[in-house]
Amino acid sequence: MIKIIYIFLITLLLTIFNGKAEEKAYFAGGCFWCVEESFEKLRGVKKVISGYSGGLTENPTYEEVTYGKTGHFEVVEISYDEKIISFEELLENFWINIDPFDPYGQFCDKGYSYRSVAFYQNENQKKLINSNIKNLEKKFNKKVVTYVRKFEKFYKAEDKHQDYYKIYFINYLKYKKACRREEILKNIWG
Repeated sequence: MIKIIYIFLITLLLTIFNGKAEEKAYFAGGCFWCVEESFEKLRGVKKVISGYSGGLTENPTYEEVTYGKTGHFEVVEISYDEKIISFEELLENFWINIDPFDPYGQFCDKGYSYRSVAFYQNENQKKLINSNIKNLEKKFNKKVVTYVRKFEKFYKAEDKHQDYYKIYFINYLKYKKACRREEILKNIWG
């Protein structure tokens, strides 16, 4: 109970002094370890949490999401200061860190839970995402297969998945290299 009151008071103070509490955005781009890394490096991003979203199963586990039929994707929740970085800038970072043309997943991770998804929380975000998709399709002369979904609920992944790229740095680099993520991104985006 004390924790809930504390969180409420912090949120209230942030709203009073900053005009607004931090914003959140949600993206799925294959392995959430890699997506987490790509967003944590941006100025204005306060925190990135790996988790699951888009499905119906409540409190899913990693195994259920990757091997089951939960309907969830591996997603990151990005807390950011909109005075420093906009949703549009986050969206630009999202595109250059995924393959928006792969209908089977991302890089070496294949399957429904590894598909790319841009989640929107309001009509402005939805319009921005769809506009970006039209521009990408025109630029590349290819169909973008990234899903556009209304954000509903986010479930935090198990602790072992948080900051994986920092904690298990060597293993992470081996995984990323084996998946040819950087090589494929360079081929798409230059």
